[in-house]
Amino acid sequence: MDVDLRKLRYFVAVAERLHFGRAAEALHIAQPVLSRQIRALEEELKVQLFARTRRATELTPAGEQLLADAVPLLASAEALRRRVTRAARGAGTFTVGFMPGIIVTPAVRALRERHPDLTVEVVRTTWDDQTEVILDGRVDIGYVRLPIDQRGLRVRPLTSEPRVAVLPSGHRLAGKDLIGISDLADEHLLQDPDAVPEWRDIATELRRPGRRRPAPAFHAVEEKLEHVAAGHGIVVLPLSVVAFYTRPDVTYVPVTDLPPNQVCLAWDSARRNPLIGEFAAIATDLHATGPSPAW
Repeated sequence: MDVDLRKLRYFVAVAERLHFGRAAEALHIAQPVLSRQIRALEEELKVQLFARTRRATELTPAGEQLLADAVPLLASAEALRRRVTRAARGAGTFTVGFMPGIIVTPAVRALRERHPDLTVEVVRTTWDDQTEVILDGRVDIGYVRLPIDQRGLRVRPLTSEPRVAVLPSGHRLAGKDLIGISDLADEHLLQDPDAVPEWRDIATELRRPGRRRPAPAFHAVEEKLEHVAAGHGIVVLPLSVVAFYTRPDVTYVPVTDLPPNQVCLAWDSARRNPLIGEFAAIATDLHATGPSPAW
């Protein structure tokens, strides 16, 4: 049996929202059409994917399994489409993704020098999409910051760097040479607590029911720094990021008992493009033989 990718996309839209109306709106189709497509998919697979009541829509065990498998499958299909389209245009293009604070110019320049006819492009990524752009084919290789979901990827460690607390310039800890994570126990972290488990485990606000304010959805480092400067809370970032985004109304202090942030190269494990291996070797050599080009 062949599974229709369109039906899979419809299923994922519903499964991620657990609401047929909102999924139909996001897909720009009528809700009855979406419901018919989901029923058709269930008939093809001979399973029930959703348990629907008047109050809620929930995934069945079969639906949970399909969601786990459908997301990477759809990403692979999109990556295939992008690569085929690129090949049809006859353009020799290689694209590198990079996270904030990481400078990729030396490795990009070296690859261009080896392949003068190759167009090498760069794409800035975020914590939210740094692996997504690899798996969906937007970039061929990416500089990523751990932790990431490594499924479907090959990951090569490059280097590590300290993490620092980013504070408003008038903060009580501003100006200190070093602090420990315990000094931040009473602060409000403008991040998912799981991103800084050392803070999560001692945070005062997490031990008091109802005290934790929801973290804003940030899409860029600049947004985080704006909130810090406004006194809404603090963030913990890699040193290179805050050094790159220096501004007078925020400051940073190294935190002695936080593990360093790991910087790695990552690429789709199914790809066989020899340029990926070549670029990975170039980047690795640059980090091993000279000053780190990442900061």
